[in-house]
Amino acid sequence: MSILEKINYVSTHFVQFVTVDIWRITENEVSRQKNYFYNLLKTLILSGRRFQEDMLQTKASALTYSTLLAIVPILALLFAIAGGLGFKALIETQLIDYFPAQREILQKGLTFAYTYLEQVKGGVFVGVGLLMLFWAIMSLISNIEVVFNGIWQVKKSRTYYRKFTDYFSLFLILPVLMIASSGLSIFITTAVSNLHFQMVIGPLLNFALRMSPYVITWLIFMFLYIFLPNTKVRIVHAIIPSLITSVIFNFFQYLYINGQIWVTSYNAIYGSFAALPLLLLWLQISWLIVLFGAVLTCSSQNIQNYSFESDTQKITRRYKDFVILSIASIVIKRFEKGEKPFTADEISLTYRIPNRLTKEVLYLLTEIDILNETLDEEEEIRIYQPSFDINQITVALLLERVDKKGSEDFKIDKQKLFKNQWNSLLISRDEMSKTAGETLVKDLMND
Repeated sequence: MSILEKINYVSTHFVQFVTVDIWRITENEVSRQKNYFYNLLKTLILSGRRFQEDMLQTKASALTYSTLLAIVPILALLFAIAGGLGFKALIETQLIDYFPAQREILQKGLTFAYTYLEQVKGGVFVGVGLLMLFWAIMSLISNIEVVFNGIWQVKKSRTYYRKFTDYFSLFLILPVLMIASSGLSIFITTAVSNLHFQMVIGPLLNFALRMSPYVITWLIFMFLYIFLPNTKVRIVHAIIPSLITSVIFNFFQYLYINGQIWVTSYNAIYGSFAALPLLLLWLQISWLIVLFGAVLTCSSQNIQNYSFESDTQKITRRYKDFVILSIASIVIKRFEKGEKPFTADEISLTYRIPNRLTKEVLYLLTEIDILNETLDEEEEIRIYQPSFDINQITVALLLERVDKKGSEDFKIDKQKLFKNQWNSLLISRDEMSKTAGETLVKDLMND
């Protein structure tokens, strides 16, 4: 082959591998090291694809707008709590240390926040001011949760009660953590200065203190990725994505701070107003970084959901009915035997059914009231049980409910023009039901 033909051959097979073949490889087919490498590659591919498909750039813009509206109320609430604890000055210093790129904006924001607090303390509109303050903060965090839930494909958000308790707890804990972090730094520095072997341990602890802001950033991202989505996020899948996010975020901070030296012409045009466009740029890129970390976390935890993705999307009607009958019989048979109910992941792993297909079928079976989804509160996992007497769940009943799931309310003339087509379909379905007879779904599963 010529060089161009070789390049075309290699590129074609590479595209085929990363789009189809790699998603068909299961963990029992390759070595542990190769499986780890393939999962890493699949996580990166899936994250890039999800980032584009979920239009996260647009969502980052929306969060930028929400953040801009909530900056002053957030600072006001933070300093109201810190003032009550007697640590207002310490929190102000900590904020400036954490966000050195936004020193000018923070100073202006702090001025606005203090003015806001003074206005809220008295006057006719004290109640309205407090409501607006809490609404702005709750709205921002709620919007972040909605975006995170969209990334995780979670359809239900927290209840209003949980939003209030969880979000308010977050703002009560935040100043305490900042105070504890600063206090720990002061304590270690003082202790080191009193040690006789300061020459040995001192440099190491000084390095640890210099690294502490980066570690705190890492922990904050990890906390966001675990706490905010309304689903269970495993810590092990949030560690590496939050570390990557914190490294990219701090690198961006470095570029942003040093890059401001080169925007003198920009300042000449906008004057003192230049801080606002630069703040918007910083917020936009920061949210893009944060959302990419959220996508990485989700992809890492749910990479098995996308196995055989191409095949699942093109599955035949016949084979999907086969999977529906198989999963229904698995759940019902375990119930009949009195065994512990399966989760979706356990069904997928035990019977080698693609995880995403398993969850789609389980969702369908709960929608047609064949199965019930319940939460095992001890292990915080979702399990599946039959919805009614298993001696009444026949193959004919199950397939009939699958057929009738959805809407048939259209204006197609099935009474006259397409009468023969409609009747032929009904007759074929009746014949299938008669063939299946009254066979119970639980009897389909071999012991």
